[in-house]
Amino acid sequence: MISLKKMIIPKKILFILAMSLVFSGVGVSLSLNCEAADKKTPRLYLGYVFTTHHTPLMVAVDRGEEFKTSGAYLKPMVDRQKYELMDASGNSLAVLNFIVSKSGSETTTLFAQNRMDLGLSSSTAFISGMDKGIPIKILCPLHVDGMGMVFPQGSTLSGWDDIYAYIKESKNPVKVGYHSPTSAPRIVFEGAFNKAGLKVTENANDQSADVLLVDLKSTSNLIPALLSKQVDCWVGPAPHPSVAEYKGVGHVALDSRDLPPEGEWHDFPCCVMGASEELIEKHPEIIQAMTDLMTVSCAWANQNKTKAAKITAKWIGVPTPAIEKSTIIYTTDPSPNWMRGEATFVEILNDMNKLKGRFKGKQLKEIEPEVYDFQFINASLEKNK
Repeated sequence: MISLKKMIIPKKILFILAMSLVFSGVGVSLSLNCEAADKKTPRLYLGYVFTTHHTPLMVAVDRGEEFKTSGAYLKPMVDRQKYELMDASGNSLAVLNFIVSKSGSETTTLFAQNRMDLGLSSSTAFISGMDKGIPIKILCPLHVDGMGMVFPQGSTLSGWDDIYAYIKESKNPVKVGYHSPTSAPRIVFEGAFNKAGLKVTENANDQSADVLLVDLKSTSNLIPALLSKQVDCWVGPAPHPSVAEYKGVGHVALDSRDLPPEGEWHDFPCCVMGASEELIEKHPEIIQAMTDLMTVSCAWANQNKTKAAKITAKWIGVPTPAIEKSTIIYTTDPSPNWMRGEATFVEILNDMNKLKGRFKGKQLKEIEPEVYDFQFINASLEKNK
């Protein structure tokens, strides 16, 4: 028998043996890491727009653990970019990567590309996206009202009667700007124009029209378009109307709630929180936590308007006094009045031929199960009674 102690093993063999042990260890390590990865906290993408319509999200970030009593809170990881969604016991439910969208149409595009899991946007954008077959659902409202029509500084127009007379007396179509084709301000004001018998067009060559709608692509282009006289006026979401007035470049001639017929546009829907159907199915606990958190955050923002304005001002770089002038009411409650507004949205979208897919020619009552998933907000509202 050869003694192992006396056996001389070539260095090359020793190296091969050592490397095999190393790679074997790495293989075990990778296997364990992969198994652990399967159990990791979900990494998700949440979209929002720089607007006071999405103040509840900014408030939830700012208040952090103070909202723990809601059942969930946001823990900072990277300021304004990444947050951990925690339950009341401090367990991690999800890592949320924040994405700033330019508009609702961009938000639904990101959903279609599987690059977004949760989103804050106008309900009209969500409905239009679903009509195209994007697998998303509306979970709850975020607010009502908060849209305005802005003319250049020095304009004396005030109220619907003045604006209607101005449009009818104009020799050329009045150029009205908007920031997104599926935005609530564009849909609401165009719907009101149509109801008032005004002819609306997007064709710059149609001189027979009363109103020419101009797509300005982003809220950041609203004020510049007014200053450059690219448009005669524009319609947009808060805080942009009051910011234009605060900066001395614009005049808010009409609030959306004062459109005709009188009273029809009061407490009217605009932005909502929605999610992909896949996330709803796979992680209902995350959806419930976010819905609980937004419900508490909306209530806090209403009760602490000045503080909420300061939080939003710091976040989006808008003067606090301009935000405080907002007429927005934050709510996650899909009340009967809110649902009537949603039905009006669907009616207007169809009248404007904006729904060309599975919702074409249908009324809201026919498509409700395809549009909304209110099981989570119903649980939140019950808990907060």
